Amino acid sequence: MKTIFKPLPLLALIFSFAYASAQTDTGSVAPPKSSLKIGVSYTNNGVYLGRADTITTPSVSPKITYTFKSGIYFSGSMDFVTNRKNNKLDGGSLEAGYDHSFTDDLEGGASFTKMFYNSNSTQVSSSVSSIFNAYVDYDIADVITPALSVNYSFGKNGGAGGDFGINPNISHDFAIDGIFGDDDLLLISPEAGLNAGSQNFYASYLERKGRLTKKGAAAANAAYNNYYSALGQFVLLDYELTAPIEYKTGGLVLSFVPTYAFAQDSLPKGTPAEQAITKTIEASQPFRSSIFYFSVGVSFKF
Repeated sequence: MKTIFKPLPLLALIFSFAYASAQTDTGSVAPPKSSLKIGVSYTNNGVYLGRADTITTPSVSPKITYTFKSGIYFSGSMDFVTNRKNNKLDGGSLEAGYDHSFTDDLEGGASFTKMFYNSNSTQVSSSVSSIFNAYVDYDIADVITPALSVNYSFGKNGGAGGDFGINPNISHDFAIDGIFGDDDLLLISPEAGLNAGSQNFYASYLERKGRLTKKGAAAANAAYNNYYSALGQFVLLDYELTAPIEYKTGGLVLSFVPTYAFAQDSLPKGTPAEQAITKTIEASQPFRSSIFYFSVGVSFKF
């Protein structure tokens, strides 16, 4: 019997738990106040799990988020590609989620994101229609914070071609107070992690862009099918090193997030599929073994 993953009932259950926790929590961690956050960020390229197109996709993304004091939040964003003359609006997203501090050291949460993309988008993530994500992190003696998130992404063809993934990582926060005033804060958070999962999203993107087509002799067709089968397997997708930097003063937040991704297993090495298909898509293959990208942003929290 085929198992169908249904995140919405699970998300509703989590939200119900969030509301109950907000009503009964008497621990030392005070619940946050309701807030509205409005911001805009610039990203120099669209990179998704270490994969990016040969066409660079820099974008400006305005975003608005409202967070209730229970930890439940709703947000929306849009992506405008800056190096296009036409169709600058590349996509956007709507997200609902919940974040909760269970203790001073333990945090967790869950979210569901619906994504929208222009049919001409050159972002690899444009083959994904929605993502369910859950995470937990634990601060160990203010020295290091291990974290784990799990997610399930849905392809644009309904539930077919979905991908399950995990993201373990470790980080440490360096905080500096009072740089320009008594109430400002500089926060630097170096982080190392990895992403693992299946990559049906990547096969779907390559096919939609015409970079992977089922043509030729029977041997080529067999290689094509083997390649698709390999992309459905759970593998290491990439390693990532990042060091987010935030400067906060009052309700103003300035951020800079540089990331270096080392992609893995784009073409399963040594398989007949890899040997045959590499020859046909080598010139236009959007995969790169490593890629650097960054984002800068400014936001106001009320």
